[in-house]
Amino acid sequence: MFARLGRVVAHHPRLTVVVWLVLAVAGYALAVLGVHGENLFDRLSTGAPSVPGSESAVGQDILQESSTTGPSVTLAVSGVDPADPELVAAFAPLRDDLAGIEGVASVIDPLALPGGATNPAAAPLVARDGDGFLVVVELEPDLPGAQEATVHDEVVASLRAVPGELGAVAPEASGIVGGTALIIDAITEQVETDLRTGETIALPIALLVMVLVFGGFLAAGIPMAGAIASIAGGLAALLAFSYVLDLDSSVVNVVTVLGLGLSIDYGLLIVSRFREELHHLVDDDGGASSRRRRGDGAVLAAVERTMSTAGRTVTFSALIVAIAISGLLVFRPPILRAFGAAGVAVIVVALLTALTLVPALLAIFGRRLVRPSVLSRIPGLRAILARTADVQKEEGAFSALASRVQRHPWWVLLGSLALLGLLAVPLTRIELRNSTTELLPMGSTQREYVEVLRESYPAATTPGVTVVAEASLEEATAWAAELEGLEGVASVDPPSAVGPYVVVGVRPDTDDPGDAVARSVVEEVRDLDPGFTTWVTGQAASQIDFTASVAERALVAAGIVAVATLLLLFLMTGSVVVPVKALLTNTLSLAASLGVLVWVFQDGHLTGVLDFIPTGGIETYVVALVVAFAFGLAMDYEVFLLSRIKELVDAGRSNDEAVRLGLQRSGRIITSAAAIVIVVFAGFVAGKLLVIKEVGFALAVAVLIDATLVRLFLVPATMTVLGRANWWAPRVLRRVHERLPLHH
Repeated sequence: MFARLGRVVAHHPRLTVVVWLVLAVAGYALAVLGVHGENLFDRLSTGAPSVPGSESAVGQDILQESSTTGPSVTLAVSGVDPADPELVAAFAPLRDDLAGIEGVASVIDPLALPGGATNPAAAPLVARDGDGFLVVVELEPDLPGAQEATVHDEVVASLRAVPGELGAVAPEASGIVGGTALIIDAITEQVETDLRTGETIALPIALLVMVLVFGGFLAAGIPMAGAIASIAGGLAALLAFSYVLDLDSSVVNVVTVLGLGLSIDYGLLIVSRFREELHHLVDDDGGASSRRRRGDGAVLAAVERTMSTAGRTVTFSALIVAIAISGLLVFRPPILRAFGAAGVAVIVVALLTALTLVPALLAIFGRRLVRPSVLSRIPGLRAILARTADVQKEEGAFSALASRVQRHPWWVLLGSLALLGLLAVPLTRIELRNSTTELLPMGSTQREYVEVLRESYPAATTPGVTVVAEASLEEATAWAAELEGLEGVASVDPPSAVGPYVVVGVRPDTDDPGDAVARSVVEEVRDLDPGFTTWVTGQAASQIDFTASVAERALVAAGIVAVATLLLLFLMTGSVVVPVKALLTNTLSLAASLGVLVWVFQDGHLTGVLDFIPTGGIETYVVALVVAFAFGLAMDYEVFLLSRIKELVDAGRSNDEAVRLGLQRSGRIITSAAAIVIVVFAGFVAGKLLVIKEVGFALAVAVLIDATLVRLFLVPATMTVLGRANWWAPRVLRRVHERLPLHH
């Protein structure tokens, strides 16, 4: 099948390239430029991850459905004395201008109250230190989407102009405008900025690494062309998903990074194998004239052989990675389902470019890919490329490393396991979080706005825990007194009626709405029996429900992924031992990677180097993503290595010799691919959004650990210890495998 596909593509290479060129241009035009009216980034959403049907989600839905007010925009004015009569007089016409904007329902500020800022009712809107006040502009409810956006923008512009208008009476006046819509816009814009930053850093460095691997720009450019086409196709796929799923803003970066890394990985493997096959064919030719006469045939044969070997490997790899990521579809939270669906779609695009576009380019450039590059004529570079560019040698650095490992396999095995265990230790104290504005970088206007409210206007902020009660106001008021006596509760807001429900705000004795104190208060409130139905919501409640939902389905997802992975690896190798070994070693590698993630982002190490502020934990859905994506990438390199070892075993080599030579033939590709993927992920660590930093860092570390400690030491040591047992399978399964047309 793969050879036939290679033959078809090799006979129609230009048509294949043109089709991909059209698809790539169309993908970028639709997803990035938005030629159809709106681009992908216009359709993204953000907010704390939730679980539909959970107590916190139901409570939040009730609040939204019962609300009779529209969205609001707030201005926090500082550097003024709210009690200054001149300020009160100067602000009055500005208030009238705001209220006169069509679509504005009300303007709320302390200066309009009788007695102004000294009125007790004005306290929530006056800064705690007396140096400032709040202006809250509420829009009319149920405005059409386009009109609401227009009114919102006009209000924001007017509020931002207020401090300047007050300059005559308050020269030091300044202000910051914030609100839910502005926070969402800030996160979405940061996602777009971080995506550009990551690509700007990653693509040039990835190209440089591939130049060193292949010894020239031409061969290096082919995987890069596949990656660019994959990015375009992936973004277009995400745009399509945005019409059927709510896509969180972080989905774009994470999934794009995955597609970019896998596309380069697959392209690297296929180009390298093509050069190896073409070298063999050229070396078998009789002479220069024969090579010229039979050149096209050699190229076509090399493409066919490449697709029947590397093409098969890439397909198995993509299937395993897709299965690992599709495990996210088992979970209830929509954000995880969106990551799973979008991730699988991007993997399919990366696979298609690897199986069609890359071999088409190989067929077009043919023998030029094995000729010495212009770079090899430069004296300084010649020595470097002689060591880094791919070579056709049976023995080399990787086979020598494998030989040393095989001389002391037990020591290497135990040492590798001990080191992985040490790296995994911090995982035992992991704290899971569902953060919101804490994900924004320092210096973000909206993060500053939230911090100003928290520090100077605590009474105007949303309580950390909100209880929605289906009760009368009298019943809820009596019960609220009981809440004040709970451990960890600082205060309880007076209950207020919202439609047929009563809302009670509970303020935990902490500044962190998602820490252990806030979570403890949620659990205490939920354990009470007030005699009527209640729903506890808020960041801590949502965090508890999200974590419980993930834990509920985790074993099911892990079981599905494990069984499917074992089955695919059996179909590939014919062994039941190798798949189990791969599953165990990759699980250990994954635990070590998560341990490093906790040590850095939860414990707060490397904050200066990576430029972030710890939140006291790891985002819950980040852990789920890293488990799925890192496991898939680890299996990616496992397949790369096992496919070469299995080829050698099938060719009659002994187990130890197959391991040694298999590592020699695949080690350079694995380490080169890993280096490129690490660069890709590290490029996104340079972004500002915390969740992207966490995912990028964790996956970069996972690939680093897997491509070095696991792939170069643990796997060869384990396979040497197991010996011929590596390839054992029950007789019945062995016969089944022999009948399947899946061999090289």
